[in-house]
Amino acid sequence: MAASTMLSSTGGILDKKAGSQNGKSAGSKRPAQPPIKCPECYSLKTWKDGLRYTNLGPIQRYICRNCAYRFSDPDFQHAFNGSDTFQHVQNILTKKIKRHADIPNPRQVCAALTEGTKNLTEVETRQEKPMREGTTLTADVKGLIIQFMAWCEAQGYPQGNKYHHYLKRLVRLGADLLDPESVKKTIGKHNCKNGTKMLFVYAYDAFTRMLKMKWDRPKYKQEETLPFVPEESELDQLIAACRGKRMAAFLQCLKETYADPGEVLRLRWIDISGNVITINRPVKGHNPRQLKVSNKLLAMLNVLPKTSERIFPTTYENMFKCYSQVRKRAAELQQNPRLLAVQFRSFRHWGGSMIAHYTNGNVLTVKKLLGHKRIENTMKYISMIHFKDDEFEVTTATTIEEAKQVLSAGFDYVTQKDSIMLFRRPKRFR
Repeated sequence: MAASTMLSSTGGILDKKAGSQNGKSAGSKRPAQPPIKCPECYSLKTWKDGLRYTNLGPIQRYICRNCAYRFSDPDFQHAFNGSDTFQHVQNILTKKIKRHADIPNPRQVCAALTEGTKNLTEVETRQEKPMREGTTLTADVKGLIIQFMAWCEAQGYPQGNKYHHYLKRLVRLGADLLDPESVKKTIGKHNCKNGTKMLFVYAYDAFTRMLKMKWDRPKYKQEETLPFVPEESELDQLIAACRGKRMAAFLQCLKETYADPGEVLRLRWIDISGNVITINRPVKGHNPRQLKVSNKLLAMLNVLPKTSERIFPTTYENMFKCYSQVRKRAAELQQNPRLLAVQFRSFRHWGGSMIAHYTNGNVLTVKKLLGHKRIENTMKYISMIHFKDDEFEVTTATTIEEAKQVLSAGFDYVTQKDSIMLFRRPKRFR
């Protein structure tokens, strides 16, 4: 009987007798492909995400597990050999994403240790020292932090879900959580602002109340600084530099709502009604409010996938990591180092300064639109921006009726020359 043939998993014809597939050796292996980088955040955590069928054939699609940006294979080349056959594309298998704990640790401790090395290992184990910078958390410390998280939730701490991050940071800086003096010393030596040190103190103070420990709480006073206020053109450059639709919509939402980035991340699809966005879940120190937005922002939001209750179903850390790449790319393209200083909250600082200028320093209006509970926070935005002459719209009027119409349009009277009244108003931001 003639040698039988069978179909291989890739669709080619495998000859058992010849032991070859499509003219290639059956024992040959395909060369390993280099990892695909995300063009948005340059992360290597990319997964295959289906095929895109075009006139030239199927193109491999990828999704970034870091910033959720979807893109096509940049090195795709569809090879035709002049006939009806073409290169087969590998099928995509849906796999469950492994957690960090599911990944086996390939490192092993060498058994061939000298006697002196063993003694040093035993001494290192017996010594009770605070953890060094960069080391991992021990099981006892993890248990205390988990217990602390449950205690904060039971006590109703508004910031309890973040306090444990500060405790972990203290441990990694070398502090012993069971020794208040060690914690005070670590906080004092840490190179950070006093506002950050206050957060460390608040977190450890709650931790001592859980364990019913007594400690002499250090006192820090937060520095008063003026926020960095960028120009509108710089904000538009950052939005234009975004390659992903989600990041561009997020920055546009920050610009038009003047909201805190945490409030924008909490927005849900039900919070959009027409041209009005309702902030029902504000951050600490802010009030709920409603803001009118443009049709441009609504169009940018409507193209986003509605696969979750939230509009931006991601974390602040992932968004800021992706934004850092956008900001760096925009600063290089525009040759403007000021863009590197623009944070997420800089959009809010710009909006508050614009509102203060357009309302002639009306503190109550600024306080209402920004959602401040304390008027002291609103006073920072008063008289921060000094506009140039070319940032005003100028008009004239010759009669009383024309002057009334100009004043009703928001213009301010400047002077009169040769029976012609001059008016001006600042240019409106979009």
